[in-house]
Amino acid sequence: MLRLANAELAVELIDPANAAEHARLGPRYCWGGYVWRVADSAAGDLLAGPEWPRSDPNPHNGQGAPDSFRHTAEPTKLPLTLAGGRGYILGVGEVSPAPDGRPVIDRPCRWEISSGDRALEFRTRQAALGWKSELVRRVSLAGRTLTSASRLTNEGSRTLPLHWFAHPFFALADGTLTCDLPPGYGCEENPGFAVDPAGRLTFKRRFAGTEDGHFQQLIVPRDKPLQAILSHPKLEYVKFETDFVPDLCPVWGNGHTWSIEPFIITELAPGESREWTIRYEFGPR
Repeated sequence: MLRLANAELAVELIDPANAAEHARLGPRYCWGGYVWRVADSAAGDLLAGPEWPRSDPNPHNGQGAPDSFRHTAEPTKLPLTLAGGRGYILGVGEVSPAPDGRPVIDRPCRWEISSGDRALEFRTRQAALGWKSELVRRVSLAGRTLTSASRLTNEGSRTLPLHWFAHPFFALADGTLTCDLPPGYGCEENPGFAVDPAGRLTFKRRFAGTEDGHFQQLIVPRDKPLQAILSHPKLEYVKFETDFVPDLCPVWGNGHTWSIEPFIITELAPGESREWTIRYEFGPR
């Protein structure tokens, strides 16, 4: 594992250049900048996962605070940087289809990893089927704030689809949590969650185990980046925020964790870049 640490927090990230850690990875989450664990110096682990507290969760489920570049579009499920199941998944590598149609990694990305002042930078270039891209991800720690910044550049001659989302796994207290959302965020009637007029999201029931859960799209106003303030079993709060207005923003939970997933859905013309940042502030104990 790669590590960022100070007197307050210790952050472990999967090392995509270390073959011994590839068993934790797969085609779903970006390999570079994958935050596997955040621990408080006194309170211990602060994040969770769909199978938490298993130390070897299925790579599709994962844990911590991964993010993902989709290989199929939402909501159409049409392929993005693939043709006939072949091509590449951004931040993962070259893939081909398994008999069931799911992607199998044939050649993982090669990552250049550099470290600075309490920061790690991950850089990779990919090319296939006329698409060509450079992805740079920088994860930094300052006090009790963890920041993940990304930049994707289209270096090819084809328009490059960008369908990305963050998938942090937040810890529950007694099977639930609360999440305060910006004005205008809400959700349609559903069996899993409710958002009151003040913007507070609550669970309608406790979920049981790994398989029991609910997925729900939020209503997102056009002018408000996401700022979510969550309850936490060990801290006064956790604040999660983006510097962009999500194009989609589902929420999901099971008996072990809860996630809010801001999406970017766009495309980059040849030579165009897109930068974005997400930030986690782990409040006081």
